[in-house]
Amino acid sequence: MASRFLSGSRRKWVMTGSLLLGGGGAIAAASSSNENIPPTVKLFTAVPFRLILDAFTAATIAFDYEYSLWGLPEGSLERLKVKHEVHTRCARRLRDLCFHNGGIYIKLGQHISQLEYVVPQEYVQVMRTSMLNKCPISSYEQICAVFMKELGRPPHEVFKEFDPVPLASASLAQVHAARTHDGKKVAVKIQHTHMTDTAAADSATVGLIVNFLHWCFPSFDYRWLIDEIHDSVPKELDFLYEAKNSEKCLDNFKRLSPHMADYIYAPKIYWNLSTSKLLTMEFMDAAEVTDVNAIRKQGIQPTEVAKLVSQVFAEMIFKHGFVHCDPHAANMLVRPAPSGKRNILGKKKPQLVLLDHGLYKTLDFPTRSNYAALWKALIFADVKGIKENSVKLGAGEDLYTLFAGILTMRPWNRVADPSVDHLMIQGTESDREELQMYASQYFSQISELLSRLPRVILLMLKTNDCLRAVNSSLGASLDTFLIIGRVSSEAIIEMRMQQKKSLWSGLSILVEEIIVEARLLGLQVAAWLFQLRRVLCG
Repeated sequence: MASRFLSGSRRKWVMTGSLLLGGGGAIAAASSSNENIPPTVKLFTAVPFRLILDAFTAATIAFDYEYSLWGLPEGSLERLKVKHEVHTRCARRLRDLCFHNGGIYIKLGQHISQLEYVVPQEYVQVMRTSMLNKCPISSYEQICAVFMKELGRPPHEVFKEFDPVPLASASLAQVHAARTHDGKKVAVKIQHTHMTDTAAADSATVGLIVNFLHWCFPSFDYRWLIDEIHDSVPKELDFLYEAKNSEKCLDNFKRLSPHMADYIYAPKIYWNLSTSKLLTMEFMDAAEVTDVNAIRKQGIQPTEVAKLVSQVFAEMIFKHGFVHCDPHAANMLVRPAPSGKRNILGKKKPQLVLLDHGLYKTLDFPTRSNYAALWKALIFADVKGIKENSVKLGAGEDLYTLFAGILTMRPWNRVADPSVDHLMIQGTESDREELQMYASQYFSQISELLSRLPRVILLMLKTNDCLRAVNSSLGASLDTFLIIGRVSSEAIIEMRMQQKKSLWSGLSILVEEIIVEARLLGLQVAAWLFQLRRVLCG
């Protein structure tokens, strides 16, 4: 797929790469290695070095595609084999670039790992296996420097015990286990020391590269991503903002979704031991959401976890309008619900623990209403409703079918199919090949669609992709789609009841609710029969 966009672009790569290398080297040579360089000077020092590495990596990738695929007939087995090898090599080069530069680049790599409908599967797999749990680690000396700056004391004085080996490392920070002086085990999230000085430089260099890619390949337009980075990264670098988000999230469930309050949790914040760059939280002894074996050892069914994940995020999106937009596997844990409740099979009910609350988005009333109506239409295969609400959200009358396909990861003929399993994805190799075929076939239209949609909807797409990957690991289930249909329908009814102007309008809304409940019940019964038939047929 990528070769189609790279063809004929060597001259641009060579010319621009030379400019970046020459200009960047001149600026970098003028910089000093003094540790006391002001942040502004560090910015102008860091940008050229990143540009040099970015330009070299981009040029290498471009030439690899150009020469490796040269002369191989389109669609031939030999071309397909070589293309797979080139995709894998270039994905690894991009991964290495992200790891070398760190910070925002790793966040970009994480985003790429979710773009199954845009990039080749090799990129998705390389990024997905690398970017979530294998991020660069700050040294213990660097961690001590953060403690001294933020709390005025080293870790071993702030805490009774502090493990110098991190439990995990992410793009912006890493987490250490510790124990307070009163004996409580805590998790301490510490920002990587380079982030303060290089965040602006990362944004600048990534912005230049993305704009350069758009210049080379006009159909590859991800400039919206730069705007989103500029907006979100400063908030994600403020851990007090993250802490407030976590408390607001739980409060929303207590107020707006009380039936779910026992099944969602966020670690308690130790405010007296937290600053904008250092966050002390309750330590969570729980399994990662995609660790199926660990989940089963806790006496929990993985399918129950999949349904809970769908329910939690459906409530956030359609009812609260305050959404955790980075729900990848490393940011969600599972443990038995403290209530001790069990399902009809005697298995423990799960509780979902949400981590990393730095990236949230607020959906205004019209957007939330239209998005809920769109998902309701998708679940019920309501073509008229799909088109109407896709257009309202900015997809346009020409690309609404593509928008529906991206949301569901199904081709339009499946989206519009009224069968109960029309949105079911088995996660087989055939499914993956089908998705990649459509991504390749409609790449330019996908880029056009992404440039049209509001940024908040683009973040919903990313959230949707993360949740799909998690649910696929837990075993794709029809129930997850039925949950989305139920919650989106409930949200629409609630919003209309808030806006009712007369007794008659209220009665009409109640009649609509009864009809929707009947349709959902019919879908649920059909889903049970479908699943029973699959079990009986092996």
